[in-house]
Amino acid sequence: MYAIVETGGKQYRVQEGDAIFVEKLNASEGDVVTLDTVLALSKEGKLTFGSPVVEGASVQAKVDTQGKAKKIIVFKYKRKKDYRRKQGHRQPFTKLIIEKING
Repeated sequence: MYAIVETGGKQYRVQEGDAIFVEKLNASEGDVVTLDTVLALSKEGKLTFGSPVVEGASVQAKVDTQGKAKKIIVFKYKRKKDYRRKQGHRQPFTKLIIEKING
């Protein structure tokens, strides 16, 4: 059994026991969050698509950690013009452990 859920503008294929990294959610570590935007649900070989979401389906996940990804460097440069800008960025994330798929 698996589901396709949407959170943070991205879609994820999840099964029970999976660990996924999603855009930062406002939840503390150890909290249980419910993802209601289930786009597709596979149960016993039968695939159900929503339009746009599957009615009555949800995914329960536990917040494992909150953190920041590795730093990336944004470097802007224009040749012959003495223009250089260096900027770093660390994207915040939430690690979720999928506990249960309801549907």
